[in-house]
Amino acid sequence: MSDIDYISTGVDAIYGKNCFNDRAMREWLPKSVYKDVKAIQAGTQELTPATADVVASAMKDWATQKGATHYTHWFLPLTGLTAEKHDSFISPVGDGSIIMEFSGKELLQGEPDASSFPSGGLRATFEARGYTAWDVSSPAFLKAEGDGLTLCIPTAFVSYTGEALDKKTPLLRSSEAVGGQALRVLRALGNESATRVTATAGPEQEYFLVDKKFFDQRPDLQLTGRTVFGRMPAKGQEMDDHYFGAIKERVSVFMRELNNELWKLGISAKTQHNEVAPHQFELAPIYDPVSVALDSNQLVMETIRKVAARHDMAALLHEKPFAGVNGSGKHNNWSLGTDDGENLLEPGDDPERNARFLLFLSAVIKAVDTFAPILRATAANAGNDHRLGANEAPPAVISIFLGDQLSEIMEALAAGKKAPGRQGETLEIGASCLPKLPKDLTDRNRTSPFAFTGNKFEFRMPASSQSVAAPNVVLNTTIADVLSGFADRLEKASDTAAEIKAIVAETYQKHGRIVFNGNGYAQDWLDEAAKRGLPNLPNTVAALPAYLEKDSIDLFKRHNVLSLAEMESRVTIYMEQYAMQINVEAGVMQEMADSLIYPAATAYASELASMIAQVKAAGIGVAPTSAEEILKALVEQMNLMKAASEALSSAVEKAQSQGGDALRAAAFRDTVIPCMEELRQHGDAIESMIPRNQWPMPTYEDLLFRM
Repeated sequence: MSDIDYISTGVDAIYGKNCFNDRAMREWLPKSVYKDVKAIQAGTQELTPATADVVASAMKDWATQKGATHYTHWFLPLTGLTAEKHDSFISPVGDGSIIMEFSGKELLQGEPDASSFPSGGLRATFEARGYTAWDVSSPAFLKAEGDGLTLCIPTAFVSYTGEALDKKTPLLRSSEAVGGQALRVLRALGNESATRVTATAGPEQEYFLVDKKFFDQRPDLQLTGRTVFGRMPAKGQEMDDHYFGAIKERVSVFMRELNNELWKLGISAKTQHNEVAPHQFELAPIYDPVSVALDSNQLVMETIRKVAARHDMAALLHEKPFAGVNGSGKHNNWSLGTDDGENLLEPGDDPERNARFLLFLSAVIKAVDTFAPILRATAANAGNDHRLGANEAPPAVISIFLGDQLSEIMEALAAGKKAPGRQGETLEIGASCLPKLPKDLTDRNRTSPFAFTGNKFEFRMPASSQSVAAPNVVLNTTIADVLSGFADRLEKASDTAAEIKAIVAETYQKHGRIVFNGNGYAQDWLDEAAKRGLPNLPNTVAALPAYLEKDSIDLFKRHNVLSLAEMESRVTIYMEQYAMQINVEAGVMQEMADSLIYPAATAYASELASMIAQVKAAGIGVAPTSAEEILKALVEQMNLMKAASEALSSAVEKAQSQGGDALRAAAFRDTVIPCMEELRQHGDAIESMIPRNQWPMPTYEDLLFRM
C-alpha cells in the first residue's frame, strides 16, 4: 500500500502533480508556445510541427524529471477499455551512451496494430495499420505502475482509411458540433463576448467492494464480474442502513488512497459515500469538458480496481453483481458552458424571464424526445439489462424530469399564458434552531432517466462499467441538431424576443410529452408512456438497432460525427459483445453447476443417505422424516439442475450457430438467458439445503457483509 502523500504535504501540493495540465504547461513551455497551445485548444489556431516539437521536449523533460522512462499513446478502442503501447525515451548515440529524446512527430502520431481491436467490419483482420493522434484538449499524465511512471498521452485512434476505431474521435467531433451551433444561437441573441461553448460532463461512478479472498473463490465474479449463482441472505438492503451510513474503516482507508491517486492525476474526486446496497459505494467528480471527463472516468475505473487490490479487496464495476440488491449505474451530469463563464442551463433567480435558459432548455427537451431511441441505446449492454426498470434504476423508457416549477412555466408558455413565478421561496423546517433553507427549482427524482438538477441534466441510465463516450456523443449531436434549427430561425427573425417565445411554445406543445415528474418505477407510468407514444426498448438487442434508423443515420451525417460505416460497425461490435458476454456467463454457470455445486450436493446427499441407513440399521425406528424429505428434495433439485445444465448447453450451441450478429444476440437473449435463469433457480435451491460449511464457494452473506 502506497503512502498517502496529501497527509504530509496537503492536497494543494499534490493535486495535479502527475498531470501535464495548464499549470505545468505555463511552467515548462515558453510563453509564446503556451499561448499557441491555448489557441489550439480553443480551436482558433492549427497545431504545427514546430509547436509539437517544443511541447514534446517539454513533456519529456517534465516526465523524466519525475522518473518516467517510457511514454505511450493512451487511447480508447471500442472494447470500452483503454489501450497503450509503451516506447522508451532512450536513443543510443553510437558510443555506448544514450540520450533521452521525444520528438513532435512522436507526440503527434503513433502507429499501433489495429488488427486485433474490434472494428465491426471497418478493417479486415489482415489490414493492421491504425493511427493514434494526440488529443490536445485532454492533458497528458503520468501513470504509476509499481515504482515506475509512464507518460500517457491521450489520443484518438483511427484506421488507415480514416474511420474512427475508438470512443474518443466521435466525442471530439460531436463536441465541436454542439459548441458551434450553441455559439450561433448566442450570437443571434446578441452575445458577442463568448468565443467558445463547451459541453461538460461529470460522471458519477458506482461500484462494489468485496474481500479479495472471497472474490478469488468465485469463478463467476472473476470471469464475468457478476454472480451467476447466489441465494440472498436473511438481510439485504431492506433496512436502508447502508445508504449514506458511516464508512467502514477498511473502506475509508481505501478511499483515502483512491483520492490520493486521483488527485495526483488532477481528477477532481469530490464526493464519496455508501450507496444503497451493502458494500456498494459511489464517487463523484466535479464536471469537466466532455473529452477530459471521458479520460478521467476511464482512469477512475482503473484506479478503483488497482487501489482495491492493494487493500486485498476486489472492485466490481458490473451493473448487477448480485441478484436481490441494487445494481450500479454511472450518472452522467451534462451541461453547456461558455468561455466567458456562463452556464447555459443556469435558470437564474427568475427562470420564467430568462429567455436564453428557456431556449436551451427547449433544445434539450426537443432533442431527447426526438432522438429518445438512440439515447436509450447508449446505455445498452448485457449487464444493464439486469438493472434498468428493476425498481432500482430508471425504466427503459426515456423521460425528462423538470420539477413542478419549470413544468408550470413551460406549460404556461406553451399555452400562451403568463408564466408563474416562484423565485425566492424558502423551506420552513419548523424548529427555531434550524435555518430557513432556500428551495431549489426542482426536487430530486431518482426514478427519472433524465432529470434537471438545478443547472444541468443528469442522465441516470448509463451502465457503471461502460465508457461515458456514447451518451455524450448522442447528447452533443442531438442537441446540436436542434440548436441548428433554432439558430436558423433566430438569424432570420426581425423580432428576436418574439421568435424565442414562439420557439419555446412550439417546442413544448410538440415535445412536452417527454416530461414526466412522477414515479418512473410505477407500472402506471409505463402504461401512460405507451399512450403518449414514447418508445420502450426493454433490452440491449431491442435498443441497438436505433443507431441504424434513418433519422439517426441522417443526424450523424449532418454533423459529421459518424458515417454510416462507423455506425454499422458499432452496432456489429456491440451486438457481438452482448452475445459473447452471455456466452461466457452461460459457460461459467455450467462449470460451476457441474464441477462445484453438483459434487457438493452429491456428497451431502450421500451423507444424508448414510445417516438414514445407520438409523434404520440401528433399529432405533423409522428414519427421521425430515431427513428423508430433505434428501428427496435435494435429489430432485440435483436432477432438475442437471437437466437445466444440459438444456443450457443445447441453447448456447443453437445460439452460436445463428448467422449474423443481430440474430445471434437475439438468440442468446431469447433462448440462452431463460435457460440460465432456470439453472440458477435450481442451483440456489440446492444452496438452501446444504450446510454452509459444505457449500463450495463464498455465499452472498460472505460477499455482502464481511469485509
